[in-house]
Amino acid sequence: MKKIGIVITDPADWTARALINAARIKGFSPYALDLRTAEVSINSTIPESTVHFKAGSLSLSDLDAIIVRDVGAGAFEGVSFRFDIMRELEAGGIPVINSPEAIQNAANKYHASYLMAKACLPAPETLAVQDMEAALRAVSRFGDSVIKPVFGYKGKDIARVRNGEVLFSDRKVKSASLEASLDRLLEERGMLYIQEFIENPERDIRAFVVAGTTIGAIYRKAAAGSWVNNLSQGGSADRCVLTNEQKELAEKASLAIGTTFAGVDIIEGCGKKANEEHGKDCSAKESSPKILEVNGTPSGKGIYDAWGINPAEYIMEYIKNIL
Repeated sequence: MKKIGIVITDPADWTARALINAARIKGFSPYALDLRTAEVSINSTIPESTVHFKAGSLSLSDLDAIIVRDVGAGAFEGVSFRFDIMRELEAGGIPVINSPEAIQNAANKYHASYLMAKACLPAPETLAVQDMEAALRAVSRFGDSVIKPVFGYKGKDIARVRNGEVLFSDRKVKSASLEASLDRLLEERGMLYIQEFIENPERDIRAFVVAGTTIGAIYRKAAAGSWVNNLSQGGSADRCVLTNEQKELAEKASLAIGTTFAGVDIIEGCGKKANEEHGKDCSAKESSPKILEVNGTPSGKGIYDAWGINPAEYIMEYIKNIL
């Protein structure tokens, strides 16, 4: 029986449990792995050196494949160590899905934007800057802009700058001048990743791609009074039937990042609904779909609740086909 390691940090996580159950259904022997407990012993001797990877009593080199749900946050060296372990196991011939490179490509919003541009895929206009003067020029140019942490997640710590006012996605803060807010963000992050805000019908799309094929999608709608659509920030999920253009865009985005499975976030732009409700007059360019982000460790709960589609089943079918 093939041994499948499933990298998780929260055993109660819906997607973690779905992956474990899907592995059993496919006839695999699943092992839940928390890489925060991993140890590596290195014995450099002549004529033969040995490296042994383990987590608890499990030898990681005995696994037939590894699926990554959650590596865990923490200090830089600890996170880097876990990614090094996955890279080294992959180099030793164990399929790691998604690959460490793909996960890092997706997690780094700046580099992901670069990869999208190289693939000629539509995305919000982006400026990456490192000083106050450049930041002020950027927000002035866009008029309505979004400042995201390069390594952010779950819609946290996103700032929207509109009419000189700074609004945060996950908290209310005392009003401060634009310059003071930007200065604090620059001090915390060392650079600012600034995108134009795309007027939209108060929703975005999360499309799920597995092995190069879109398996389904959901609309993510912001909670009342919010401007972010993340489910983790109180948003809700509804069924979405993608157009052929949106399907193709999601699949090309996954390919550009290098993911085997991904959640691709797409913004529709200021379409008909936004025109009617908000009085927007959008050009064809503005209303065309754009890629917001690619998530290399996506949750499957939203699409399962909306459609009954379980991405874990598709992922395990892919594993079965490559082993």
